[in-house]
Amino acid sequence: TLCPALLSRGGHGYRLPITELPGPAGTPVLLPPRCIEERYKAVCARIYNLTLLCMEDYVNTYLCQIYNLTLLCMEDYVVEPQSVQFLVQHGFDFNKQYAQGIPYHKGNDKGNENQNQSVRTFFLELIRAKKPLILHNGLIDLVFLYQCFYAHLPDSLGTFTADLSEMFPAGIYDTKYASEFETRFVASYLEYAYKKCKRENCKLKDSSGQHLTVEFCSYPANMSRYIDYRHCSLEEESHNVGGGNNVPVCEKFSAYGWCPKGIKCPQSHNIDLIIDEDDRLWEEKRKKRKHKWKRKEMELTQNGEDGPPRKQSCYEPAAATELAEITPNSEGRPTEAACATEKETHGPPSQGGTHRAGFDAFMTGYIMAYVWMLKKGKNTDTGAGPWLPDCHNKLYLSGKSVPLQIVKSLFSKSSKAHSQKMKLAWASA
Repeated sequence: TLCPALLSRGGHGYRLPITELPGPAGTPVLLPPRCIEERYKAVCARIYNLTLLCMEDYVNTYLCQIYNLTLLCMEDYVVEPQSVQFLVQHGFDFNKQYAQGIPYHKGNDKGNENQNQSVRTFFLELIRAKKPLILHNGLIDLVFLYQCFYAHLPDSLGTFTADLSEMFPAGIYDTKYASEFETRFVASYLEYAYKKCKRENCKLKDSSGQHLTVEFCSYPANMSRYIDYRHCSLEEESHNVGGGNNVPVCEKFSAYGWCPKGIKCPQSHNIDLIIDEDDRLWEEKRKKRKHKWKRKEMELTQNGEDGPPRKQSCYEPAAATELAEITPNSEGRPTEAACATEKETHGPPSQGGTHRAGFDAFMTGYIMAYVWMLKKGKNTDTGAGPWLPDCHNKLYLSGKSVPLQIVKSLFSKSSKAHSQKMKLAWASA
């Protein structure tokens, strides 16, 4: 019964199919710093979850549905102790995976699989839908998707990007790239970027400006066993009560979103405190710059010269914070609550932390929806061009000042396996 619903959400009515693959975020992936081709070849394939987030756009109001699929690789694979520890700490159930996981195999298609219910069939439907694909720090995710649900990975990066450009003609978008180069946030790891967008969106709402609204479906009671509810409140409880300021912020976690000490770190990993600290430092720098420009303007005025134009900054701190909860709207669908600066009563905290595939996908979608709202402004006529031109087909690369472009170059050909899959996709459409 789930498969038809998923296929209908990936069809013409929904604008943003978004996948997010959970990984060992607590441990950094060591990649060669220079050669992008070597980075591509160094990526190892392992996958536990696939999450699809469907967001239907009604001019900055999004109807959001999240489908979390637990998968099971039917081939031998190696797991890393640190990765398993991280996943268990954040609520991943390995017993459920091995008992009920949806089976899949890597590489090319096999002739003896059920084409009606396989994950590969569903992935092919996403390709047929020709919708934008949105990821966060998405290079490794794309390698996973291609190898696990599509075909053997091409030998060269150029062939891989050529295949991707044809698989997703509506474009691939990376929210880490958008957070780093478009919104220019101080940090760009997922939870930081999400909470920063939430704060800025609350500021817009408080000032009666254009802002995002997210609605969720209301499900009947008999489906409760299949639904996992997560709090998406902006401020953490330790931050609200005011006691978090006694613990210094972990500088490594603040900068990169991970810490080698993990939950044993004596310093704070509270994202809200980190954003508060960044906003405070930005405000201090702004005042210093303002004071410096005032002195220079006075000197120039005394010399009979006009002062320079006022310096613009692309980073604006939030003036207010938001406590988000799920409340019914006039149509009976849950929506985000109005912004509030006063303390509210919260239900029991959700188990398993925020690093869950479904919540990661939600944060990824929220960031991109916010960035798109900022970039398009009041112009709702996006035309027939790329959905978000400045971020279109650009993947973030760690340590690089330029993104990886998902294009088919004049010197690269599509892979044979990809050509066969595309024929299959449109022959059975």
